[in-house]
Amino acid sequence: MPSIRKNPSAQQAPAPVRRRMPAAQREQQLVEGAIRFFSRHGLDGQLRDLARELGITHTLLYHYFPTKQALLERVYKDIFEGRWRNEWETLLDDKSIELPEKLTRFYVSYARVIIEPEWVRVFVYSGLSDRYITDRYFALLHEKLFPRIHRETLKFLGSRSRKPPTEREMERILGLHGSIFYMGMRRWVYGFDPNQDISALSEMDAIYIEDRVMAYLVSLQPKKVKT
Repeated sequence: MPSIRKNPSAQQAPAPVRRRMPAAQREQQLVEGAIRFFSRHGLDGQLRDLARELGITHTLLYHYFPTKQALLERVYKDIFEGRWRNEWETLLDDKSIELPEKLTRFYVSYARVIIEPEWVRVFVYSGLSDRYITDRYFALLHEKLFPRIHRETLKFLGSRSRKPPTEREMERILGLHGSIFYMGMRRWVYGFDPNQDISALSEMDAIYIEDRVMAYLVSLQPKKVKT
């Protein structure tokens, strides 16, 4: 029987050479995958399950992040500390802008960062777990944000006091700040929002934020005693 010659053109083309991903790019890819994983499963999710979901070996994940704590530290730096903007501090320090406009502009910009599913859900899950991320982030707020709001509030009231906020004053600030975060909670934890499009901050959201700022400012006014 004559031998059958193979048609060279019918032969399989050689498999494309798989290029090795640069280490920094691979690490960033793992972090982004971890953020999605933790936002769905909570911070108590196991790294072996994370590796399986990412389609990599546990050994490879361990190579980049030897401990879960090291990975959580990177998650914190990426979506919490890394998203803090220095221009927010510049805005709050600007003496030419009145407080109602200043707070509204700040919180509209801030909401565009935090009203995002991974940000909100990872933050909530951290509070329900070891509070590592929430404690770190609140420390950042107590350093960069809350003192500025307190200082600008005193100026708005015509006070020259340099005293730290009282418990009641701090509670008002936390109430304002928490009301902005609640907009994200309502969407990405409770799954409810009166707006149809919840993929981005809407024009109505900006109005709601202005309402919250005005409610805060109204709460600063002395209450009239009924006679």
